[in-house]
Amino acid sequence: MIERSHHDMGGLPAGKVEPGGIDATHDYALWERRVDAMAVLLQGIKPGTKRLVTVDERRRAIEMIPPKAYDEMSYYERWVISLAEALIQRGIVTSEELARKMVEVQTRAGG
Repeated sequence: MIERSHHDMGGLPAGKVEPGGIDATHDYALWERRVDAMAVLLQGIKPGTKRLVTVDERRRAIEMIPPKAYDEMSYYERWVISLAEALIQRGIVTSEELARKMVEVQTRAGG
């Protein structure tokens, strides 16, 4: 018998589904839009772009997030983690390069 993973919420009680979903009520932050655009480009969805990451790689990375961290992250925070993990696994970027860039961005943002 296959056990349900923490992230697998299919079939669980979740309350009423509102027409239009989250898109109808959620105004996306700039960083969320950027993460979405990055996913499109890395998955090669946009014509003329090379596929560097697959949906399956991203899904697997999201499923590997520990339950406590998963519950504390937003939808697009999980996407960021999954994209980074896929790029590291493919050898496109190293953990060290990613860490340096994160410090650079944080410094630039004043945080």
